[in-house]
Amino acid sequence: MARQAFKLVFPENLIKEPIMFLIARDYDLVLNVRRAKITPSIGEATIELEGDPLDIEEAVREFKKKGVLIESVFGEEA
Repeated sequence: MARQAFKLVFPENLIKEPIMFLIARDYDLVLNVRRAKITPSIGEATIELEGDPLDIEEAVREFKKKGVLIESVFGEEA
């Protein structure tokens, strides 16, 4: 099992979509929301994903494919 932290930025057209839930479910990952801020024009979240390292990599690719900006958070204990 691996655990990794990420910062996500959702554009306005994706704010109301359950993207985090669907990706965590589809890749059999445990998702922990560390912090989030949603406004009418943008959504930001810091999350942890826990699971198989290959599944985490696939989930990151899926976030990007859907239009979510995602970057790994270094220096934060995940």
